[in-house]
Amino acid sequence: MSRKKETITLSIPPGTKEQLEAIARSLNILWGKEPSISGLIVAIAQQTLEVGKPFTLDSNQVNALQQAIKALNDAGRIGEAQSILALLVGRGNLAAPLRQSLLKQASQITQGGRIQIEDLIQKQQPFYLLYQNSQGQELEYTVRHAEVRFFERRFYLLIWCEETQDVENDIPDLPELWHNRCLSFDRIRSVLPMSGDWRGQLDSIKVQLHFKKWMTKSYEPKNDDLEDEIVGDVRQVVRQVVDPFWLIREVLRYEENCVVVSPDSVRDRIKQKLRSLCGAYDMTIDE
Repeated sequence: MSRKKETITLSIPPGTKEQLEAIARSLNILWGKEPSISGLIVAIAQQTLEVGKPFTLDSNQVNALQQAIKALNDAGRIGEAQSILALLVGRGNLAAPLRQSLLKQASQITQGGRIQIEDLIQKQQPFYLLYQNSQGQELEYTVRHAEVRFFERRFYLLIWCEETQDVENDIPDLPELWHNRCLSFDRIRSVLPMSGDWRGQLDSIKVQLHFKKWMTKSYEPKNDDLEDEIVGDVRQVVRQVVDPFWLIREVLRYEENCVVVSPDSVRDRIKQKLRSLCGAYDMTIDE
């Protein structure tokens, strides 16, 4: 038994019928081999077809989606990052400069080398790496160990490399860590596999931390913690540290509630940070 259908009469300007047929054909809404205006109207009524202008995003929404793209890229989820980029470029009704910037970003994601690097890590195969730092300098590294680690909402590539000249002046008091680097994936320009030996791990130093007051109970243990015990009202933690930059950021965040006890090389670096901060505010520290 055929389903009963309703009939409507439309008054439309000249040329509209052809435009509707063209839309139906482009959406593959057909009656036999011909475009179906009736099918097009039904699809709109049932909300299976979206009509109207492309959605418009405000600056906060665009920024949020760009941060999501970066986070997905850093996490190695290239396909999902590409999907969001395609959505922004294709449907976002963006201004031309931003649209071009996103198209360039899509190319960077494709060429980032994240998948290749993770494959080399899994195979434990050394590689050459070309990197452009935040100052625009291009640096070459001979990598014999690498790990992907998460710091403050992003994934980074930690490497052990043969080269030391580029950091000897920055951390002269920490020669134990001269071979370690922490790299942003989006600044890696090229990767080339090489032959040779793969190291078992990054270089590291042991740092003793004391957490006090509210941090005694609220401190969340880290994977690199070697010791963790509460003595009196102080939580004493010994951590294996491969990059002092992230440790110092953490310590300064907790102010007087977190203190580096040893080694002196790390403790002195924090002192220097505090002197520089006081100098920026026209304050002096008497020792």
